[in-house]
Amino acid sequence: MSNIPSSSPVPGPDVASRRGFAVGKWIVAVPLHLTLAIGLVAGCASSTASTDPVTGPVPGTVTTVPATPSASATPSTVPSPTASRTPGSVTTVAPAPASSPEPSETPVRAVAPPSGAFLALEDLPVAAAGTMSDYDRDALFGGWIDADGDCEDSRNEVLARDLTGITSADGCRVDTGTLADPYTGASIDFVRGVATSNDVQVDHVVSLGNAWVTGARRLSQADRVALANDPLNLLAVDGPTNGSKSDQDASEWLPPNRAYACDMVAVQIAVKSRYDLWVTAPEKDAMAEVLAGCPDQQLPGGTPFGDIPGSAGTAPEPAPAPAEGQEAPDAQAPAPADVHYANCTAAREAGAAPLHRGDPGYRDAMDRDGDGVACE
Repeated sequence: MSNIPSSSPVPGPDVASRRGFAVGKWIVAVPLHLTLAIGLVAGCASSTASTDPVTGPVPGTVTTVPATPSASATPSTVPSPTASRTPGSVTTVAPAPASSPEPSETPVRAVAPPSGAFLALEDLPVAAAGTMSDYDRDALFGGWIDADGDCEDSRNEVLARDLTGITSADGCRVDTGTLADPYTGASIDFVRGVATSNDVQVDHVVSLGNAWVTGARRLSQADRVALANDPLNLLAVDGPTNGSKSDQDASEWLPPNRAYACDMVAVQIAVKSRYDLWVTAPEKDAMAEVLAGCPDQQLPGGTPFGDIPGSAGTAPEPAPAPAEGQEAPDAQAPAPADVHYANCTAAREAGAAPLHRGDPGYRDAMDRDGDGVACE
């Protein structure tokens, strides 16, 4: 007999078998239920994602829905011309291009009208220069004359006009004075005398040689004398600088003081216009280039002679009136006095140097370089 108490009976084989089967059956059943549940959830999710529309979030879940851009929205980098501006935002509206734009007008740049000097230059004829082979300054243009009969010839009247602080012992010739030289810009003290008279000379702004080769050969003798003594064409200048200018035109020579170039060119144009002379093509180009730097340059209206202050000179007696029935003689330039200088030293001692061709006492033998100015 067994010692096991009856209150704790040992299950028999059948009972144990039944209990073992039940436990095993539960153990097998639990995984099966879980498997079915998981499969059901996965199947629903798969079915919903592939076929069913999303009607809303499932209670108790968190769903992230990506923002869908509005169909009417315009990228911020390209603002729509017609979009209304949202309060609180900044919208740049680009104007829509016109369907048929009007052609833009080209702005017209204001141009100053040509000056009197430039217009006069345009009116001058252009031709090649003639020959100098037959040029004779003395025979063709004469010398200084006393046109108004006040004992001051053209040279001294120019000195009286262009110099300051002048003095004169006889009232007919300038003995001293100060020149503000336009060609160099220097101040020159003029003293008549052997060694100093040549410091200041009276220049023909349009040289007589240049006038001859640009049309003066067609002028009458009286007109050529008038050109040589015209105060418009005469200027007191530095002697050596005048010598370097000689018969050159504006294409070959301009004053060292470039500030005076416009005035000099304007005088040359005025003289050539007055005496119907022409310019060469290079001369015209040079004049135009100078005037481009002074677009307001006008032509000089006239440059009258000056008078020696307190002049005590004696004017010649007027010619007697013609007898009844006789015609008055043609006005002629007074003949220069018959003066002879043995040499340039004598001319300088007399205060007459430099001598220009046509001046009393001028001789070709005294003009070493043949430029028409002796005893320079």
